[in-house]
Amino acid sequence: MSNKYQLVWENCLKVIRDNVPSISYRTWFEPIIPLKLENNILTIQVPSPFFYEYLEEQYIDLLKKTLRKELGADAKLEYSIVMENNHFNNNNKPYTVRYPTKNKSELKNKPLSIPFETEEGTIKNPFIIPGIKKLHVDPQLNPDYSFVNFVEGECNRLARSAGYAVGNKPGGTAFNPLLIYGDSGLGKTHLAQAIGIHAKEKHPELTVLYVNANKFQTQYVESVRNNNRNDFIHFYQMIDLLIIDDVHEFAGKEKTQDTFFHIFNHLHQSGKQLVLTSDKPPVELQGLEQRLLSRFKWGLSADLQSPDFETRMAILKNKIYNDGIDMPEEVLEYIATHISTNIRELEGALISLLAQSTLNKKEITLDLARQMIDKLIKSTRREISIDYIQKVVCDYFNIAIDLIQSRTRKREIVQARQVAMYFSKNLTKASLATIGSQIGGKDHATVLHACKTVNNLIDTDKRFRLQMQEIEKKLKM
Repeated sequence: MSNKYQLVWENCLKVIRDNVPSISYRTWFEPIIPLKLENNILTIQVPSPFFYEYLEEQYIDLLKKTLRKELGADAKLEYSIVMENNHFNNNNKPYTVRYPTKNKSELKNKPLSIPFETEEGTIKNPFIIPGIKKLHVDPQLNPDYSFVNFVEGECNRLARSAGYAVGNKPGGTAFNPLLIYGDSGLGKTHLAQAIGIHAKEKHPELTVLYVNANKFQTQYVESVRNNNRNDFIHFYQMIDLLIIDDVHEFAGKEKTQDTFFHIFNHLHQSGKQLVLTSDKPPVELQGLEQRLLSRFKWGLSADLQSPDFETRMAILKNKIYNDGIDMPEEVLEYIATHISTNIRELEGALISLLAQSTLNKKEITLDLARQMIDKLIKSTRREISIDYIQKVVCDYFNIAIDLIQSRTRKREIVQARQVAMYFSKNLTKASLATIGSQIGGKDHATVLHACKTVNNLIDTDKRFRLQMQEIEKKLKM
């Protein structure tokens, strides 16, 4: 019968559906496509190596039982994995892996073995604990940022599942590096640290380290100043799971990027795990070397989106449960309805409400929540980004945004570019190098010159001064 494989898979799904949560079923089993049944081997197509890894990790026993129930004890499962061009085959052709898999070399390139000759005791450790001669690294992890406290929802399911798998088997999955990206306040740092905490619990012998990109940059500058750059590099090459937060902060810092490139290569080729976070996907990152961006794409890029209402409610309930607080449902619903884009603001609103109640000795009611949230919303200013500034400036001068990114030296374009740089310096916390890299790929000296030029025009040209005031109003609306 030509469609027997479809019937077999449908019968398997009936059993699977009754044994897994509905959300897990929709996420991990509905995308699977049965392809063929030959010699008692059922071939199913999964959309990525990530699916294959996750099914093998979480559901292989269930798959084995259901398949043998349908086809007998000698039944076998074969995965057909659709790979992207930047992985390990060409033309998006499926890559076949038979179950049971003896090793992972069929799925990804086998790590090279690179000897490390330097003795551990001679390495200067930026995180060393005084008095301990043997290399000991404090993971720099916050125990509150665990998977237990990370609320799962549609907005973060892929990133969370990938992170959990990486925590289980650092360096042993197809997503290395794992790059987690999303806007500020959506939980990137929490999830990245949760991976480190989980990995440390599962594999206490591993050396795990979380470090923000700014701290990495500061340590690198210090190592150059103290003439121990090699020690700095060797230290980071000894980490088993390296978590770099806000990797976009490397923009415009060429020497730091070059150093991180060599550390990245060594760790990846040695089968170590890298976890990165960023405010944008690799394709949108500016000011980073192309060779770094291409390596960021080797593994999996998973985004965190703004939480939906159900997820926001779950976050609030989890927070008050952990703090041992009782709060009316209608109050939680009001907060979740009116604070909708940012988890950090959501938790901040809850803390503010608790503070208002405690300090003023008032009962937590819907009226109190309404008063507090209304004030909070009115006082909260739009977070101004360099991208937003460029858009407002270009709209005001009625020019296309790609023109100020171009190399043109037309007077009106140059002036718009300088205005965007001026406001970016004054209204954001970005470094001069970051501003320059995002506005036309310029260096920090160009940004300084632009700011000086704009300040001179503000002092000497009344019409230009009025234009700047109008633009500033639009930016702060």
